[in-house]
Amino acid sequence: MLSDRHTAALVARGSIDWLCVPRFDSGAVFCRLLGDRDGSHWLIAPRGGHIVRQQYRDASFILDCVWETPTGVAASTDLMPLGPSQNRVEIIRQISCTSGEIDVDAALIMRFNYGRVTPWVRQLTDSKGEQVLFAQAGPDSLTLHGPTLEPHGLAHHERFHLTERQTLTWTLTWRPSHLPIAVDESSVDERIERTLAEVRGWHSDLKVTGPYAQAVSRSMSVLHALTLRDTGGIAAAATTSLPELVGGERNWDYRFCWLRDSAMTISALAAHGHHHVAESWRQWLLRAVAGDPEDLQIMYGLGGERELPERQLSHLAGYRGSTPVRVGNAAVEQYQADVIGEVMVALASLRDGGLTEDEFSWSLQRNLLTQLIRRIEEPDRGIWEIRGVPQRFTQGRVMMWAAFDAGVRGITDHGLTGDLKNWTRLRDRLRSEVLSLAGDCGYFPQHDHTGEVDASLLRIPQIGFVAYDDPLMLATVARIEHDLIDGHGFVRRYRTTGIDGLPGDEATFVMCTLWLVEQYAHTGRKDEAVKLMDQVLGARSELGLLAEEYDPASGQLLGNYPQAFSHLALIRAADALS
Repeated sequence: MLSDRHTAALVARGSIDWLCVPRFDSGAVFCRLLGDRDGSHWLIAPRGGHIVRQQYRDASFILDCVWETPTGVAASTDLMPLGPSQNRVEIIRQISCTSGEIDVDAALIMRFNYGRVTPWVRQLTDSKGEQVLFAQAGPDSLTLHGPTLEPHGLAHHERFHLTERQTLTWTLTWRPSHLPIAVDESSVDERIERTLAEVRGWHSDLKVTGPYAQAVSRSMSVLHALTLRDTGGIAAAATTSLPELVGGERNWDYRFCWLRDSAMTISALAAHGHHHVAESWRQWLLRAVAGDPEDLQIMYGLGGERELPERQLSHLAGYRGSTPVRVGNAAVEQYQADVIGEVMVALASLRDGGLTEDEFSWSLQRNLLTQLIRRIEEPDRGIWEIRGVPQRFTQGRVMMWAAFDAGVRGITDHGLTGDLKNWTRLRDRLRSEVLSLAGDCGYFPQHDHTGEVDASLLRIPQIGFVAYDDPLMLATVARIEHDLIDGHGFVRRYRTTGIDGLPGDEATFVMCTLWLVEQYAHTGRKDEAVKLMDQVLGARSELGLLAEEYDPASGQLLGNYPQAFSHLALIRAADALS
């Protein structure tokens, strides 16, 4: 992944196969990842070369690669410079011959709106008198500065010969099509240094120690990279419709801000010293959910948008033939009982950490609890967003308990005002209800009409409902180990017995596996925790990124990528082990 905190690009073996402009959730201009007909992408690679080393520079998303070819060695650098501009997205790509000689293949196929719109492309001259390639379609434009690429049909290609110390540099810039061609007066080196300075400044506030500090630092970087710079909204992932099982239909759009995911992310960032990021998110939350608490959604657009209609892009063949390809997400209409609890817990953690409540933030929390009271008996779709019959999921009931508990503590510990008597009564009632259900089963079940378990139950001790070593929790863990762990030790969300209303199966969930690491670490099973943690770390990409799921048998990361929830869980697991 490359990221400028407005959007992200995915690059593999010199080819950028995914880029949405100007935002994470905008239409894609490079869409080969999802099988668009014309294979839109941007290739810069030495002919016959293979990557022998790739790494991010420091904690940034500046990608440096070393290539070997039969005739020479090359070094490439790809980045999206960080900056505040809302009217520009920029990718810089540079390749040099470091020894011998090389041929560099360059190819550019631009298609807006997920491969559906072919732009009008022509050669123009910018304000500095330099020749540029200019592509325009509707509201979008792309400008390519750099060595000239020749047209071949509706694509542009060229091959360049380089000898030692020769370098090629291109800059591709998105701008609204009504604006003049952008010219950046700063050099590539200056933009790289500006990006590194911003990243180093952000990481200087982080408090990261312990044996997994490097992995935690990279995971923190992923969370930062997926946070929209202008609003503070946190994307769950940089992609849509990467399948949970190749060839399956569990393909969803994750380029939005789930209240649950972002609340847990903010708690992790705040715990590691980033309180100003937490305040930015709190302000995003206040804007997004402003108004009648009855209108609360589980997710929003990155700017707080409410309308996220789900539709299928039938013209796309899908990642490795996995269809349908979806944009938007119908889960926006779901009721998920745990979400208010996650938000309340996150805001309570910020309050406990010293972030002062203002009139609006505490008023919001009181309103959220009012809505929770109205819906306290209502079955829901759960943390896994099932599309089957709603149920009263145990994890959701526990998070409702946590919501009222956070409200009560706001009054008793921080002197805030609210309905202490009623909140206390409902908190205690929910606790008794959940414990009674678990007592009847001998463990915490998935919901009140089943004996099945699911991995979300590992969240129960994380929010303090019971201790990690409570007998009911240990019995639940034993059931999860028996029912949900595969032969490699990785954890599935639940058994796909039809409760989610979807056909087919799915791979193991990275986040759930890391929740089990955390559980083991807190109950004296450190050797098992370390072993499982090392397996997850080994499942990361070479650059330390995690997708939503993992198939240990094939060694494939699956699902949307990189996934904020997976990296969040890694941070929690590392903290537990440390």
